[in-house]
Amino acid sequence: MKKTLLPLTLGGLGIGITEFVMMGLLPDIAKDLQITIPQAGHLISAYALGVVIGAPLLVAIAGKYPPKNILIALMLMFTVFNVFSAFAPDYTVLFISRLLSGLPHGAFFGVGSVVASRIADEGKSAQAVSMMFAGLTIANIVGVPLGTFIGHHYSWRFSFAIVGAVGLLTVWSLKAWLPALEAAKNRDLKQELSFFGKAEAWLIVLMISIGTGGLFCWYSYIAPLMTSVGGFSEDSVTYVLVLAGTGMLAGNFVGGRLADRFSPGKASMYLLVAMTITLIIVHYVSHLQVPALIMTFVTGAVAFALAAPIQMLMINTAKGSEMLAAAASQASFNIGNALGAFLGGLPLVYGYGYTAPATVGAAMALTGAVFAFVLLRTVRKSNKQKAADKRSGVLEDACVPA
Repeated sequence: MKKTLLPLTLGGLGIGITEFVMMGLLPDIAKDLQITIPQAGHLISAYALGVVIGAPLLVAIAGKYPPKNILIALMLMFTVFNVFSAFAPDYTVLFISRLLSGLPHGAFFGVGSVVASRIADEGKSAQAVSMMFAGLTIANIVGVPLGTFIGHHYSWRFSFAIVGAVGLLTVWSLKAWLPALEAAKNRDLKQELSFFGKAEAWLIVLMISIGTGGLFCWYSYIAPLMTSVGGFSEDSVTYVLVLAGTGMLAGNFVGGRLADRFSPGKASMYLLVAMTITLIIVHYVSHLQVPALIMTFVTGAVAFALAAPIQMLMINTAKGSEMLAAAASQASFNIGNALGAFLGGLPLVYGYGYTAPATVGAAMALTGAVFAFVLLRTVRKSNKQKAADKRSGVLEDACVPA
């Protein structure tokens, strides 16, 4: 790893812990604040809502400043609001602090993706972006299980204090190691927003929001799937999550290489098709313990292999609007989080088994692959038209008398 990329990885680690540790801390928070678990679940939604609001808004406001300064400011905001969460006296304050702590999430990844691609070695932009997302996967291997253990045996407040400590370490590393890149010159926010008037922008948003929702259909209900269907003990769930996180780490690096070797668009489409296949397999083998464990690793790997290609696809498509578009892709990812958990839970409401969410996830991933295919066709058609227009212009110039 290049040392200049380490601050982005640390930021991803802190963000990954605070986003995913809530799922394991819900019973502890509900008991301590004397609320129901469904009420505590609203804290997850509050964070996701903060990401959706903050990702485009903060980049739009701060985009004219140097990227290094933006990232430091975002991580300071992230640290402060997570510390507020650790000291929240009641549910209302905790809900507000979770909403606010989600605001810098998408903006950090949006700006960080552009910075990583700029400081990357030639031909390795997607791999550099994958190093930032590696923090999310490491969080699922180490940070989330550790935070959950501390929350169970001591206090959930300590888990958020740890996130605050990671945030401070990230701020220090950003100051010490991240190169000082120039701010965007002659920035035109109206021109940047015009990107979202193009069909390509909304095809990518739909691809991410629906396609990656397939991951969360499966991951949101992995604990009851493995215990009720796979026959694993409840104590084994932590190790299952570590296995899934290890797959995510491996897949993240593979996805970066695929995007650099082929193209981000093709890599995204192929991986969404692969996710469709793996989730169908999960549906049929979850009652067998060894295949279930193998597919836990494989599904985590395939799902997170999408992270870097999708981010690079948005950056490459949005020339002149890279930061805003990359932040929007993170907002879309969190929409996928909410959609996947909701749609994956519908079959359970109607009495179907815990393998049903994986089937819903396969349908969402396949839909995302269709949007990726349409996007590739649209871009190819647009490029052919531009080439034809250019040739026509050359011929017209040649016919003009000197």
